[in-house]
Amino acid sequence: MGKKKPRLEPEALELPLGGVDSHAHLDLEDFDEDREAMIARAAACGVEQIINVFLGPDAYERNKGMFDAHPQISFLLGVHPNNADTLTDEVLERMRRHFTEDDRLKGVGEIGLDYYWDRVPHEVQKTAFIKQLDLARELEMPVIIHSRDANADCIAILEEQGFKDYPVLWHCFGSGLELAQPVIDNGWYVSIPGPVTFRKTDDLQAAVARIPFDRLLIETDCPFLAPEPWRGKRNHPALVGFTAKRIAEIKGRPVADLWKMTGDNARRFFGLND
Repeated sequence: MGKKKPRLEPEALELPLGGVDSHAHLDLEDFDEDREAMIARAAACGVEQIINVFLGPDAYERNKGMFDAHPQISFLLGVHPNNADTLTDEVLERMRRHFTEDDRLKGVGEIGLDYYWDRVPHEVQKTAFIKQLDLARELEMPVIIHSRDANADCIAILEEQGFKDYPVLWHCFGSGLELAQPVIDNGWYVSIPGPVTFRKTDDLQAAVARIPFDRLLIETDCPFLAPEPWRGKRNHPALVGFTAKRIAEIKGRPVADLWKMTGDNARRFFGLND
């Protein structure tokens, strides 16, 4: 038997500086041994900016200092639906204060509904979701959605709460046209993760083919969901280039064009140059 072919490294994609990883969790302990190296490698692979997502004010308060030396890293803050039962009035007030005091915070998220893990009663999740939507509207901040096995309820709540044509981003989009169409029709945005590179994701790839270029962002959701050829390994921001490459193939565009387009979309959506 011959030797196994080595995996392609992200540097080999030779992408220019200008890409954006729109959803990362670099504060998690998975990066404690090489966080600085991973941030530097992302820049070397063309990732100009990274959005780091804090899963609640405790994580934000504890870990935001990790990124003080990195102005290219902006933040999201929200209470994840799996922790929806922790969203007290005191927690909501802490979030409000952080948003008004830290201009690195660019959106409320990831928030929404998770019926896959089902750790919190659905009504508690819905209440926490609506309270955080109200906060986002009050602060005029974008909303970043986490929806797992709960798309119909997420869409219904967003529509009922008047979020049509509001800056809403569907994080870690992994569905087909049955979700893509209402998202597009409501004027929202879509962030595509690494699984678009996997085999047997025909529905997702068909949806990507139909999503307008100006609504499209890319993400790692690292350390999770590494794209091919790194599937099953720890994900990190430099690998987002492989996701861009696959989307470019689906859409029949040069990867450098797709890279710049999705980067520009992220900068516009999050107000990264404001």
